[in-house]
Amino acid sequence: MSRTEAPPLPEPLRVPVADSHTHLDMQDGTVEEGLARAAAVNVTAVVQVGCDVKGSRWAAETAAVHPSVHASVALHPNEAPRIVHGDPEGASRQGAREPGGKAALDEALAEIDALAALGHVRAVGETGLDYFRTGPEGVAAQEESFRAHIEIAKRHGKALVIHDREAHADVLRILADAGAPERTVFHCYSGDAEMARICAAAGYFMSFAGNVTFKNAQPLRDALVVAPAELVLVETDAPFLTPAPYRGRPNAPYLIPVTLRAMAEVRGTDEDTLAAAVYDNTARAFDF
Repeated sequence: MSRTEAPPLPEPLRVPVADSHTHLDMQDGTVEEGLARAAAVNVTAVVQVGCDVKGSRWAAETAAVHPSVHASVALHPNEAPRIVHGDPEGASRQGAREPGGKAALDEALAEIDALAALGHVRAVGETGLDYFRTGPEGVAAQEESFRAHIEIAKRHGKALVIHDREAHADVLRILADAGAPERTVFHCYSGDAEMARICAAAGYFMSFAGNVTFKNAQPLRDALVVAPAELVLVETDAPFLTPAPYRGRPNAPYLIPVTLRAMAEVRGTDEDTLAAAVYDNTARAFDF
C-alpha cells in the first residue's frame, strides 16, 4: 500500500456532521471533488482555515462560492515571526523572505481584519502560540499577533480558532488576560484531562483530530472523556493527522467518520448521538 495513496471512503455516517478545521488548499484534487467525497459519507459542512494572508483570501473566496464551506482567516502562529524576522531558509510554503519588522506584521493583520468583516468568514484563526516550530526569538511576535487576532475576533463578533502547540499555560493565560471571544475553539485539542476541565469551565470548544486514534494519545482520550458533550467538535486538519489505521497517508474531510467513530467508542456513546451533538456544536461555534 502506497503511503501517498488516499485511504478508501469509510461507511457513511447516518447523521450529518461537520469538519471543524480543514485545509482544502493543501489537498489533492479540486474543492468540488473534496466536498463531493465528504458529502458522500455525510460530512456536509467544512471550516476552511487560512494560515497566512494568501491562504485567508483563498478561504474567503472559496466560502463565498460554496455554501457548505465556512471560512476562518488568520496568520498562523508560525507565520507572525516569519513576517517580522524573515525566513532566510525558506522553511514555509512561501519560500525565503526578507524581514519586514512590525510594519509588515501590522499590514498583514490589517488584511486579516478586512477579511474578518466579511459575512461568509465565520472565524478568526488559526492563531495562538507554537513553541514547537518557533524558538524563543519568535515568541514576542507570536504573542503580539495572537492578541491582535483576539481583538479582531471580538470586534467582528467572530469565533476564535486556537492553535496551541506545547504552549498550553501561555495560551490560557493570554486568553484570560485579553478576554476570550464568546466562541473560542481549541483546534486539534492537544491538552490533557486537567486542561480539558479548565477549557470546559471557560466554555471553550475542544476540537479533536485524527491523532486521538494514535496509540500514544491516551492523554487526549482522557481529555475527550471529560470534555462536556456540548463543547466537543471533530476535525481532520487535513491533509495532516490522518486517523489510524491510515496514519501517514493523505487526510481529507471524507475521513471524519473514522475519527468520529473512534471518539464515540472512547466516550461510550453511539455514533449517531455524537454526530448530532458535534454538528450542533460546530454550527453554534461558527454561527452557521
